[in-house]
Amino acid sequence: MKTRLTLLMLTLIAGVALMAASAGATDFRVYSHDIKDGQFQEEQVLSQAFGLGCQGGNLSPHINWEGMPQGTQSFVLTMFDQDANGGKGWTHWVVVNIPYTVNSLPRGAGGSGAVEAVGALQTRNDFGQAGYGGPCPPPGQTHHYVVTLTALSVAKLAVDRNATPKMVAALIEGNKIAAVNFTASYQR
Repeated sequence: MKTRLTLLMLTLIAGVALMAASAGATDFRVYSHDIKDGQFQEEQVLSQAFGLGCQGGNLSPHINWEGMPQGTQSFVLTMFDQDANGGKGWTHWVVVNIPYTVNSLPRGAGGSGAVEAVGALQTRNDFGQAGYGGPCPPPGQTHHYVVTLTALSVAKLAVDRNATPKMVAALIEGNKIAAVNFTASYQR
């Protein structure tokens, strides 16, 4: 009888805990209405100034997110071409220390000062500069770009604008609560 009562109590406690977790759960997601039908637009493509043959506007897309996980102190946003560099990938954009009170970055934030205006920081991408570098795959190829938003348990990562993508990635892993992403493509 005592074992059955204990089992019944444990089942009841587990059920209450599950209901409480479900009631507080949110749908953490990241998305962009600027990226149409999963495809980057010409204004978002790397500009001619980079010398890689693309003629875009190098304008970062408007990125939105919602459903912040409990305990989030800041966010990191990255854009990574998983097909570039012989399959090793290429980081196009890294934004760190986005305050937990922010839920979007406006169109063009990667070059307009809007990132810094919200208290965030852009670090180096694989082009070697802090800021947005749009898609520009080799002619005849389609590349897939993973845009990831990571919720962190710390308000700030201890980096400056010269931090490499690998350094930021290591710091993310040590402070990650949850991450969400979407993939968009571009063909040239």
